[in-house]
Amino acid sequence: MFSEPHDHSNAYLSIYAGAGGTESCDWVSMLFRMYSRWAEKGGYVVSLIDELPGEEAGTKRVTVLVKGDYAYGYLKSEIGVHRLVRISPFDANARRHTSFAAVDVLPEIEEDEEIEINEDELRVDTYRSSGAGGQHVNKTSSAVRITHLPTGIVVQCQTERSQHQNRRVALSMLKAKMFQMKEKEREKELSAAYDEKGEIAWGHQIRSYVLQPYSLVKDLRTGKETGNTQAVLDGEIDDFMEAYLKWRMVKTR
Repeated sequence: MFSEPHDHSNAYLSIYAGAGGTESCDWVSMLFRMYSRWAEKGGYVVSLIDELPGEEAGTKRVTVLVKGDYAYGYLKSEIGVHRLVRISPFDANARRHTSFAAVDVLPEIEEDEEIEINEDELRVDTYRSSGAGGQHVNKTSSAVRITHLPTGIVVQCQTERSQHQNRRVALSMLKAKMFQMKEKEREKELSAAYDEKGEIAWGHQIRSYVLQPYSLVKDLRTGKETGNTQAVLDGEIDDFMEAYLKWRMVKTR
């Protein structure tokens, strides 16, 4: 099941809010908690790379680096749109709402791999961090945003204390995204992250999490499902990952 060259690698995990406003920002926070619990149980180390809080609640966007054996091999099963159906805690009339969030996963590329980055093709912007981190983080322009001009790829990091450290992490993420593009061009597979992710809205989801009017988590690719939604949201997602890896192995034969 782990036959791809970067399955053994650490992984950059990003979660983005989609259609649904504050609801989707809260859903991003719930998914982040789910993956953090999964990582903790599996002995992985999670380091925050970038975070953009929601305007009212939750998180619009979060990126972390998950370190440990086969982090990418497992987490690539989560690439796609995740759909939540529940009674909204933000709705005074207690109506049912549907929220969407997209998950993207990239392998951390080793330093010696042949991913060439021409410094002349980069635009580097610095800005003040928006998240928590104390006076030092918020008073200095230590956050870094790098744009690769030929491809339009944008990466950013704001959680390290120095601009130099943030630049190093951002360049590592850029390498990962450029590797991903290279793989897409070579293989032209739907498994490439941005093809699988699609639009963050109805009709593109890979997994549904229904909390009301019944309890069910179902993966729409593999058919794997469970009624124990709380366990899943607490990080018990290994069965879904294994089902995906087996499904993919059959699909790509």
